[in-house]
Amino acid sequence: MQWTNLSEQSVYQNRWFRVNLADVELPDGSHLDHYVIRLRPVAAATVVNASDEVLLLWRHRFITDSWGWELAAGVVEDGEDIAAAAAREMEEETGWRPGPLRPLLTVEPANGLTDARHHLYWAEEARYTGPPQDAFESSRREWIPLKLVPDMIAHGEVPAANMAAGLLMLHHLRLG
Repeated sequence: MQWTNLSEQSVYQNRWFRVNLADVELPDGSHLDHYVIRLRPVAAATVVNASDEVLLLWRHRFITDSWGWELAAGVVEDGEDIAAAAAREMEEETGWRPGPLRPLLTVEPANGLTDARHHLYWAEEARYTGPPQDAFESSRREWIPLKLVPDMIAHGEVPAANMAAGLLMLHHLRLG
């Protein structure tokens, strides 16, 4: 039962996203107007140290008016390598430059409405380079024991699904 996108026209766009109206053909041959939000890829990164602590940011999201723990993340600039963008975002937002990054997972957080892909990476080492350039991105940055992650997610302290998925994957990789 595959839906077919026959065409799209732009309704609105800026440097961050495009809103398109798609003419979608359903399996029974009928048509549906469906809005689609086209987004640039997002890259996120963190580091897990030798004590199995993960570097996280505590931040407020005004859209949902919620606080939570997140990995450093941001959009990938045109022509930028995704892993390089993840490393750049981590250093800008935390003041820590990651060592070699490993792919963690790629998720599509709202694939019924957007084409967003979030690429998450992690490193086993990082070097502190100074205060974060983008300190406004979070209220604080902390090393959190990875063993606490499942309970933090269960208690709503990691509200973003992409961040919860990445942290659970890290927990699995490091602690089993």
